[in-house]
Amino acid sequence: MSTVALDLKPYHLTSEQVAAFDRDGFLILRNWITGDLLTRLQEAGHQWISDGLSASPDNPWFGDYNFAKREQGEVMFRVDYLHDKGHRASLDLLGCPQVLGVAESLCGPNFVPTYESMVFKQEGDGEVIRWHQDAVHPRRWRIFNFDLYLDASKKGAGALRVIPGSQIQKLDACRLEQEHGWDAPGVIHAEMEPGDVLLHDVMVVHGSERTLGNRLRRTIYYEFRAAEQIISEGPWDREWVDKRMRLVPLGLRAYQESYPDALQFEWQPSPEFRQAADGDLEAELKVAHVVHTNGSFCSAGSVV
Repeated sequence: MSTVALDLKPYHLTSEQVAAFDRDGFLILRNWITGDLLTRLQEAGHQWISDGLSASPDNPWFGDYNFAKREQGEVMFRVDYLHDKGHRASLDLLGCPQVLGVAESLCGPNFVPTYESMVFKQEGDGEVIRWHQDAVHPRRWRIFNFDLYLDASKKGAGALRVIPGSQIQKLDACRLEQEHGWDAPGVIHAEMEPGDVLLHDVMVVHGSERTLGNRLRRTIYYEFRAAEQIISEGPWDREWVDKRMRLVPLGLRAYQESYPDALQFEWQPSPEFRQAADGDLEAELKVAHVVHTNGSFCSAGSVV
């Protein structure tokens, strides 16, 4: 796996934190997003859910609201492509140093924001999320998710279970479930508070058991990969990478406009990867995925 050498700056990870992430496959950053930005994201989260529940099939965003069948009927659980959903808080989050400093620490200067979504369990929807690995790849570069919790997530109430060190290779999620259930060797509960961030390697095994009477739990997910990794391994091409990297200056500008007195991130990609906005904001805010990197699931239909 490639290494990243950086002069330590505010919100970059320390060498010890990077080593812990590489060893365990995850890292928790407590109280990482706070204040006005966290409040605005929580408000946006409510609005995204409300908009999805009321969207009609002729709504241009209808396909970005994801529903699953439960015993009680269809339940909404995910919103994709957050930046074009009418609330700029998601773009402010993308442009803040607390996000981009982490991305540069783990992916190097040519980091690419590859996904943005909010996954949630509505109040009373305690459906199981079975053991899985998000995406399986050759591990020559780091690929990770930045998971911002908008609500508390506690043991016994649906907190994510993670198996430290399980990211090293592809695992048989069904066999793991059959042999160990939820008590796999070394498993931990990732208990989180609003504003906490879980960084997780896309190959670390994680999931959560069924719960009853749970409260609303929302998590914003931003995935990052190195441009060099995508160009070398796919599944997207260079044109897609360039389009995705245009989100970075848009995020930087949005964050600076919203928080002009706050610390700003200094974006310094290699010249061949530096992108500028082209003025077509509608197209730039949503760069869709035609293909995805395959993960490892016991039952793909059971994972939300």
